[in-house]
Amino acid sequence: MGVRPASVRVFETVPDGFLDAEPAALADLLGGPSLIHVAGRRAPALFVAVLLHGNEHTSLRAVQRLLRSWAGRTLPRALTILVGNVDAARHGVRRLDGQPDYNRIWPGSSEPPSPERDLAQWVTDTMRDRGVFASVDVHNNTGLNPHYGCVSDLAARTLQLAALFARTAVFFHTPHGVQSGAFAAFAPAIAIECGKSGEPANDARAAEYLDACLHLADLPAHPVASHDLALYRTVCVVKVPDGVDVTFSPEDASLQLDRQLDHLNFTDLPAGFRIASTRPGREAPLLALDDDGRDVTGKFLRVDPDGTIRLRRAATPSMLTLDLSVIRQDCLGYLMERLALPAAGAL
Repeated sequence: MGVRPASVRVFETVPDGFLDAEPAALADLLGGPSLIHVAGRRAPALFVAVLLHGNEHTSLRAVQRLLRSWAGRTLPRALTILVGNVDAARHGVRRLDGQPDYNRIWPGSSEPPSPERDLAQWVTDTMRDRGVFASVDVHNNTGLNPHYGCVSDLAARTLQLAALFARTAVFFHTPHGVQSGAFAAFAPAIAIECGKSGEPANDARAAEYLDACLHLADLPAHPVASHDLALYRTVCVVKVPDGVDVTFSPEDASLQLDRQLDHLNFTDLPAGFRIASTRPGREAPLLALDDDGRDVTGKFLRVDPDGTIRLRRAATPSMLTLDLSVIRQDCLGYLMERLALPAAGAL
């Protein structure tokens, strides 16, 4: 384990004021990204990542709700909380201009060296040395999506962790450098997608899930039953290239998106389904990249002579968003296909 970066704060108990703090107040309250260790009856700790994206508040609300419910009592299992991008949280944005994405900086990242990558490496090394029961990275998204888990391996314990949260899970290889992918090297690890930020029901569900994880003596090692989990895998990410103008109204633009686009998330769509429009006679103003970063746009999308952009093959979208800042900073969404659950002895 290397020297702790100066930007990281470490607390051995819950800091005063943390349980009621607003996201925007955490930078001043904590002084920077922080690890908070909370004692419990069992070890090793459940690790929970909070606010890797500064505008996704369910992570903080869920942890606050959980800790308030255990006030004055010892947790059933130790808990370590990583509070991530407090500077972005101060301004209510995913990340600040000039910052890397805090969920793209973990070991395996393709981002250039940075203080943020040093922070993520130190946290990973520290938690590997301390031991981790399971890792949960809590996120929101901006489109209409069900609650679901994201996993980067298909080990039985990882899928059991996913099935405990929701009946839908997504297996992914990209993007690289995500927290759950880094921790999967030494513990069952999952990212949970909890719908839109600011909805109390999403906060409550995440808190309930974390509480259930704290109560586990172990994660089952047997395969998840097919009726308990629908598993998908991402086949490509769909991005809007720089310089492409986007509109949500029927006006002249390089890319015209429907205002109901995010209603298509987790819907099985047939080949030929219309997903957007462009100016007649031009190529698709979208870029589809596979897990290796290869351009597979022609494999998944086609453009009719009138400018209608259609799926070239059947697919299931996820995380389609109408948020232009997310489209610019991250992506328009993903395309997926169904994946059979591993059988006993398959892995």
